[in-house]
Amino acid sequence: MSTPRFYFPPSLSSGTIFSAPCQPGDSVELPAAAAHHASRVLRLRVNDEVHLFDGVGNELHGRICVITGKSVRLDRLFSHVMNRESPLHIVLAQALCSSEKMDWIVQKATELGVSAIQPLHTERSITRLSGERAEKRAEHWRRVTIAACEQCGRNTLPIVYPPQDFTNWLVAMRPSTATKLMLAPTSRESLNRQVKPTHSVVLLIGPEGGWSAAEIEMSEQANFTPIGLGARILRTETAAIAGITALQTLWGDLG
Repeated sequence: MSTPRFYFPPSLSSGTIFSAPCQPGDSVELPAAAAHHASRVLRLRVNDEVHLFDGVGNELHGRICVITGKSVRLDRLFSHVMNRESPLHIVLAQALCSSEKMDWIVQKATELGVSAIQPLHTERSITRLSGERAEKRAEHWRRVTIAACEQCGRNTLPIVYPPQDFTNWLVAMRPSTATKLMLAPTSRESLNRQVKPTHSVVLLIGPEGGWSAAEIEMSEQANFTPIGLGARILRTETAAIAGITALQTLWGDLG
């Protein structure tokens, strides 16, 4: 069984328990949600090892010294430097789809190492979010990234942006110098013919109903290159994960 990992927000530690050298006798109490999961769900016991991460790249190891009611405290702390981030900065620009599929995409994209996720309202998007619903959904996706990072070992949380209108987002993207790629089943352009990105790539994935002709044209005007992933038409959730995997294999850390 792998060592349990828990998210410890920087706001709770001010960075001190991660950045400062740990001294003999130092200890830390787990956040309430993590403490509940450790004691009631995982049934951890005194002397079990636990790893903490702060979401901005830092990791801390310790052992449980006290479990009392809702409280779990760790001692024997030491900071551990472990960079599990891809050298390729990937922004996944994903057309909104059904909540179940979107959750799955966010989870798997996090595991595969994307740096940021931008949900988009497109012409054929089935789901529409605005106002308080959009804010709650973005917070939900953030919790999905936390759980995925706890599982996969990442110490840096990907950024999840609030949903945006596709057209407005394209306008904002025009000045970007990132490599901009758009998955389009009709394109005969392949990924392996593209120039290797110097650092950042934006991967644009369409909705369940596919791109409209106008959206493809607008994307090309914003310097997105339509590319295909083989002769078969992929579902939106398959396209996202296949596209990220291909990018990481060619230019990231899966090759």
